[in-house]
Amino acid sequence: MLAAQIAAVVIFAVMFVLIVMDKIERHYVTLGCGALTLILVFGLLMQDVGAIWNTLALENLTHLGFWWSDPNVAHEASHGGIDWATIIFLAGMMIMVEGMAKSGFFRWICMLLAKIVKYKTTPLFIAFMVMSAVLAMFIDSITVILFLAAITIELAKLLKFNPVPMIMSEIFCANLGGSATMCGDPPNIIIGSAFGLSFTDFLLNTGLIAGIGLVLVVVYFYLVNRKTLKAASNTEIDISNMPSPASAIVNKADFVISIVIFLLAVVLLITHANTGLSVATIGAGIAVITLITAGKGIKEILSKVDYKTLLFFVGLFIVVDGLGVTGILKIMANFIGQISGGNLVIMCVIIIWLSGIASAFVDNIPFAATMVPIIATLAGADATMLKTLSWSLAMGTDIGGCATPIGASANVVGVSVAGKNGYRIGWGKYCAQSAPATVIVLAVSTLIIILRYCV
Repeated sequence: MLAAQIAAVVIFAVMFVLIVMDKIERHYVTLGCGALTLILVFGLLMQDVGAIWNTLALENLTHLGFWWSDPNVAHEASHGGIDWATIIFLAGMMIMVEGMAKSGFFRWICMLLAKIVKYKTTPLFIAFMVMSAVLAMFIDSITVILFLAAITIELAKLLKFNPVPMIMSEIFCANLGGSATMCGDPPNIIIGSAFGLSFTDFLLNTGLIAGIGLVLVVVYFYLVNRKTLKAASNTEIDISNMPSPASAIVNKADFVISIVIFLLAVVLLITHANTGLSVATIGAGIAVITLITAGKGIKEILSKVDYKTLLFFVGLFIVVDGLGVTGILKIMANFIGQISGGNLVIMCVIIIWLSGIASAFVDNIPFAATMVPIIATLAGADATMLKTLSWSLAMGTDIGGCATPIGASANVVGVSVAGKNGYRIGWGKYCAQSAPATVIVLAVSTLIIILRYCV
């Protein structure tokens, strides 16, 4: 077993380094390391065919409980292997979002909000921050930033202001908003799917923290950028030249349908703890409805789905399960348990700040996937402790990634969009604004979690 443990750790370490280096597309990295785990660790060193089958977890797809479970019966946490529920749900949401984008929904809502605040820079700055957070509660933060950054740059050219501060604040708020719900950020999907936590569970717990954090962050970014905003507000603008929000709607019928499908997805997510429908069922159902109503646009929608991210998840889950099967994750959990002395407050502080610091420099998705079985081991049969550690992990990974340009995928996308349009955002400029905001929200998260759950 020692040889298998060493191999599993080396494969995991190599995967992490290659992801951080970003020289090879990350789905190739995780799939390659996943294949090594199956063949070398499970096959050659452990000679355990059963471990390979359990990690692939294909049998789960044939079980009724994977798609629907009696809401009156306690949910058991999943135990390792490929989390197909997360992958299917993500795929479904990707398809829905592409349908919404195709109809012009995102451009319309941005232009409408700009018109409501009468194109004034400071109200626009605050409104776009709030909108970024709210949209990211239901839609992948990458998609939110992709459209918001593009619209922000377009408005900046028309209104003659520097879009960089607004884009950086939007990135932060997208990550913050994503922490509020189960479907807002990939780490939350992983955590929620693993432990049977619902949309409402996240909203009432991490959502409360995110709401308080949003108020503080809006004030913080306004104070940091008040001079720039005041200078932009003094510029005279002819708003008669501004594009009409209606011009963003490509097809009215598709637009209405996309909104109805989005609202249906929200309702199903909010009620899934009561209906028993799993996130896999909701994701698959929403995808089918979107494709059926897309008509001739099916091919276009399917061609834009981010299959690379889905494959990235498949390989990632295999590599992490290699650590679990060989007992490495249990060793790590025991180590944290020994450091904390079994004290829940210390455990929460360690998990929040360890997750936050790590996620600032490495992708928060593999880190969350690695930590899920660790906190499960730490909590044991204590359901209350498990939830408390889950909220700690969610806030740490979701917010920690805000600190640097590479901490989360939304950061990379936002900086890239700005750069392509001639607005370079370097590490110094980015971290100078976002790192302090990250520390503020992590500190508030720590305080709230300790006071609410540990005292």
